[in-house]
Amino acid sequence: MKKRVISALLAVGLFSATAQALTLDEARTQGRVGETLSGYVAPISQDKETLALVERINKARTESYQQLADRNNIAVDDVARMAGQKLVERAKPGDYVQGINGKWLKKQ
Repeated sequence: MKKRVISALLAVGLFSATAQALTLDEARTQGRVGETLSGYVAPISQDKETLALVERINKARTESYQQLADRNNIAVDDVARMAGQKLVERAKPGDYVQGINGKWLKKQ
C-alpha cells in the first residue's frame, strides 16, 4: 500500500512538472525569449526554465531546418535564415525580436 501511494505521488509530481512546463508562447508573452534573424529563439531572461525551453525549441528547429535543407538541396544555414526572417516579421506586437545590431526590440 505504501509503495502505491509513493508511486502515485511520484506520478502526480512528474505530471505536474510537465503540465507546468513553460511554453514558447508563454515565454514570448512574458518577455523571456525573443526571435532572432538567425532562425532561432534566444533567451532574454537567464533563468533555468527559460534556458531549458530555448535549448528544447532550438533543437527541434535545427532538426526541422535540416530536413527542409536536405529535401531542397540547400544549406541548413540558409533555411534557418529564411525562417528567421519570417519569424521576426510574424512576431506579435509586444514580442521581442533581435535587431541587426543585436539589440532587443519590442515589436510594435
